[in-house]
Amino acid sequence: MNANKTLLQRKYARVIAAFARRKGISLREAMDFFYQSFVYTEMSEGISDMHCRSDEYLAEELTIEYAEKIKDIVAETRADCSARHKT
Repeated sequence: MNANKTLLQRKYARVIAAFARRKGISLREAMDFFYQSFVYTEMSEGISDMHCRSDEYLAEELTIEYAEKIKDIVAETRADCSARHKT
């Protein structure tokens, strides 16, 4: 990855802010999710030049990843509830 570390940190901040606005969540919640996301991993490791993509594109990718994670959490919760009711 050839991205300047300071510029990359500023990009992270803009992407986090855009993601928070899209989802209507706090910056803290957005930051917590971002730093555990696949998008962050790709950006920080320079995979597919993700750091070169627009802030809005990356916020959209985070939104998609967030929706998938929520869907997985709901599915796990339903499975746990079903298992508890069977016993």
